Amino acid sequence: MNARRLVITVYAIVLLGFAVAAAELLTDARIEYPHLQRVEAASRTRLAEAQARLAEQQRILERLKTDRGYVEKVIRKQLNYAKPGEVIFRFED
Repeated sequence: MNARRLVITVYAIVLLGFAVAAAELLTDARIEYPHLQRVEAASRTRLAEAQARLAEQQRILERLKTDRGYVEKVIRKQLNYAKPGEVIFRFED
C-alpha cells in the first residue's frame, strides 16, 4: 500500500505542476491578447492605407499610359519643361 500511495502522490504532484504551468500560460495569453488585437488593428489600418496608395498609383500609371495631355502636364510640372518659344516664370514662396 505504501508504494501505491507514493505513486499516486507523485502523479498528483506532477498533475498539479502541469495545472499550475497551464494556468500561468493561460494568464499570460489573456494579458497578451488585447495587445495583439491593437497590433492587428494598426496593421489593418496600415494595410488599408497602403492599398489606397497603390490604387492611386495604378490610376496615375493608367492615366500616364493613355492620356497624352496628362503626360505633358506632368512633364512640364515636374521637369520644368517648356515648349519652344515659351517663357517660364518661377516665383519663390
